[in-house]
Amino acid sequence: MLRLPRFRYHAPATVAEAVRILAGSGPEAMFVAGGTDVYPKMKRRQFGPKHLVGLRRVAGLRQVEGSAERGLALGANLTLTELAGHDALRRAWPAVGEGAAVISTPPLRNMGTLGGNLCVDTRCTYYDQTHQWRKAIDFCLKKDGDTCWVAPGSPRCLAVSSSDLAPVMIALGARYELAGPDGERTVDASDFYDLDGIRYLTKRPGEVLTRIHLPPAGEWKTTYRKLRRREAFDFPICGVAVAVRTNAAGEVAEARIAVGGVASRPLVMAEAAAALVGRRPTLETIREAASKTYQSTKALDNTDLLPIYRKKMVPIFTERNLRRLLLGESC
Repeated sequence: MLRLPRFRYHAPATVAEAVRILAGSGPEAMFVAGGTDVYPKMKRRQFGPKHLVGLRRVAGLRQVEGSAERGLALGANLTLTELAGHDALRRAWPAVGEGAAVISTPPLRNMGTLGGNLCVDTRCTYYDQTHQWRKAIDFCLKKDGDTCWVAPGSPRCLAVSSSDLAPVMIALGARYELAGPDGERTVDASDFYDLDGIRYLTKRPGEVLTRIHLPPAGEWKTTYRKLRRREAFDFPICGVAVAVRTNAAGEVAEARIAVGGVASRPLVMAEAAAALVGRRPTLETIREAASKTYQSTKALDNTDLLPIYRKKMVPIFTERNLRRLLLGESC
C-alpha cells in the first residue's frame, strides 16, 4: 500500500492569506485544491511537499459572475461537476462543460477543480510510476534523474500536457487571473503554458490561479472531444477544442483550434484555423483545414497508444468537431 509522506496542512480563508502562508513555508510548499492529482503523486513520491496550502476554504473562488453578453468569470475552485452541469456554460460555451464532463470519474469530478485541471502536472510513461519503479531505471529528467527516457538525447523533459480544459480555454480566448507575492496579474490562456514537461506553466513562484475570464459568447460555437484508451475515465491522449464564428454571408469569420494530450503544452493550430476564414463551410473546406493539423502535430512516445496513431487522430477529431459546429452533423 502506498502511503502519504508526513506534511503540514494549512487552511487559509483568503487568497492573500494563502499566498502569504506559501511564501513563508519555504520551497517545499505547494497549493492544493481538490487534491485528485497532488495526493496520488505524493504517494508515489513524485511530489514531496512539507507544507500543503489548501484552497478549499478560500472565500470567493467558487463564484460564477457575469453573463453570456458580458463574459463570465469562473472561480478556480469550481468543481468539475459544477462546470459540467452549469446552465449558462452549457448554452453559451458548451466546450467548457463538455471538457469537464469527460474528466476522470464522477467521484473525482466532485473533488477536482477547474484550476486544478488547468494546472495539472504533465504525464509520462516513465514518470507516472511508483518510486521503486522509477528508481529501477535511475529515475528520469522530470524527477530525480538526468535523462529523458522518451528521447535520451533531449535537453528538455518531454512529458505531455494532460489537461482537458487547457485547450478549451485557449480555443475560447480565455484569460487567467493570478495572485502572488507581487500582486495580481492577468495572462492569456495561450501564454500560460510552456513547451517543457517540467516548467510547463509560466506561473511565477508563489502565484495561485484564482479566476478564469471567458469573453462574451457572441456568435461563437464551441466544442471539445478527446481520445483516450478507456472511454470511461482516462486522461486525454488527444483532445481537440474548436471555436468558430460565421458572418452574415455564411462564411467563417474567425476560428480557433487547440489540441492537447500530444505535446508538453496544448498546441494552437493556427494554419488549420486560418484555412477556414473567409470561406463557406463545406465538407471539402473542412477536410482541407483539418488535414493541416497533421503536420503541426508531433505526438510523443510517452503515453498510451502509438504516437503515429494519435497523430493521425488529430485531423480526424478536428474534422468531426468542425462538421458538428459548421454543418450541424452528429459525428
